[in-house]
Amino acid sequence: MHSTALITGASSGLGAEFAAQLAAQGHDLVLVARSGDRLAALAGRLTAEHGVRAHVLVQDLAEPDAASRVADGLADRGLSVDLLVNNAGFGTCGRFEEISGARDHDQLMVNVVALVDLTHELLPGMLERGRGSIINVASNAGFQPSPYFAVYGASKSFVLNFGLALRQEYRKRGIRVLTLCPGPVETAFFDTIGTRRAAVTGSMTTPEPVVRATLRALERDRGYVIPGFGNALAAHLTPRRPRTMVAAIAERITRKVLVPSADASTQRERTA
Repeated sequence: MHSTALITGASSGLGAEFAAQLAAQGHDLVLVARSGDRLAALAGRLTAEHGVRAHVLVQDLAEPDAASRVADGLADRGLSVDLLVNNAGFGTCGRFEEISGARDHDQLMVNVVALVDLTHELLPGMLERGRGSIINVASNAGFQPSPYFAVYGASKSFVLNFGLALRQEYRKRGIRVLTLCPGPVETAFFDTIGTRRAAVTGSMTTPEPVVRATLRALERDRGYVIPGFGNALAAHLTPRRPRTMVAAIAERITRKVLVPSADASTQRERTA
């Protein structure tokens, strides 16, 4: 019997790579994103290559009822989900007052609200079946305050702590919960955020090794995973207190993201 994995933000980047590697392992797929054409092309390719079923659900996760619509789509197809990959997300950067409030609202709806709502929708079914897994995609930015990424960093701190809390609640009830905290990854994230300066560490990796490390960590029932030695070292060596000092140190690193105000409009266009 095939297990089924639902992946949000599956049209490109980490989401598409999760879909490819899970299909190679024999998982059927439910691909969720806003771009129907890209999802259909990916679904067709993975079905042809791996013989799995790949379903497409077109949904903007910034909408308030996004998770319930996804759940309705699953019910209409008679599908249950064994692995939820909460991958969808995007970021904003720059001075807080120069970022659109509507943009940050949508960011929180996608990065936080949809993630929690989908977990509410799908976790009860996993508990009924006595098995299931959840992967939540956070970020290295979630380990400390991130000036000029204030909302993005805070949203990823939420995802990290939410995932770790759920893991403790459900690890003895047949549910694995893993939080992925990558450093910069070569994806459309940087097109969406509007500048490659957002890779404040100056180095990037590609989706393939990040997803490979994540699925390996899930098999080992890890609580969280930080792919890349340098990323893990930075996350674990960063002091936690006093918090104002940590924020001041972070600001010296993240200030490089600042761009002239004339370029700020490029941060307001979100790709699918």
